Amino acid sequence: MQDATGTATAAVESVSRDSRHAFSKPTVPEIRLIKGFGVEGDAHAGATTQHRYLVVKDPTRPNLTQVHFMPAELFDELRGAGFEVSPGELGENITTRGLDLFGLPLGARLRLGADAVVKITGMRNPCSLINGFQKGLMKTLIGTAEDGQVIRKAGIMGIVVTGGTVAPGDPIRVQLPVGEQRPLGVV
Repeated sequence: MQDATGTATAAVESVSRDSRHAFSKPTVPEIRLIKGFGVEGDAHAGATTQHRYLVVKDPTRPNLTQVHFMPAELFDELRGAGFEVSPGELGENITTRGLDLFGLPLGARLRLGADAVVKITGMRNPCSLINGFQKGLMKTLIGTAEDGQVIRKAGIMGIVVTGGTVAPGDPIRVQLPVGEQRPLGVV
């Protein structure tokens, strides 16, 4: 997307939610973010962790994975590698366009639409269910850089600090944290 001056702008491309713990989430016209809770009506919303594998480890753990973001540019890249992936199919709540999600530092805040703000908590670690969705996809979403660093492309996670409604076409504005910019780890 571009603004009136031709400058590239970041925007919400799609939103998704599902009340069931399913791998993919259906797209919807809009979602409502609730402070400290997540996406209203989504199985992963809650003050404590709702992800099945994390609940087993510690059901009292704070939910740092309330909102899942995925860049639409990744879907473009995957199409070039022979995969067909659409918004919501990898379980994300918000699909973005025009924003380097993986380059954001820990604690960055994304202002979505008129009111909502999500604080970024880390990267999603790709899980083996991805290969059940499309065989071989997992290898495309996790790899190793030349310097030996693991590269994860399964999206980033965050917590809702200010609630609000989010819909396709809403602008996304980034507020970087004050002080040292720390890279994202896995949550």
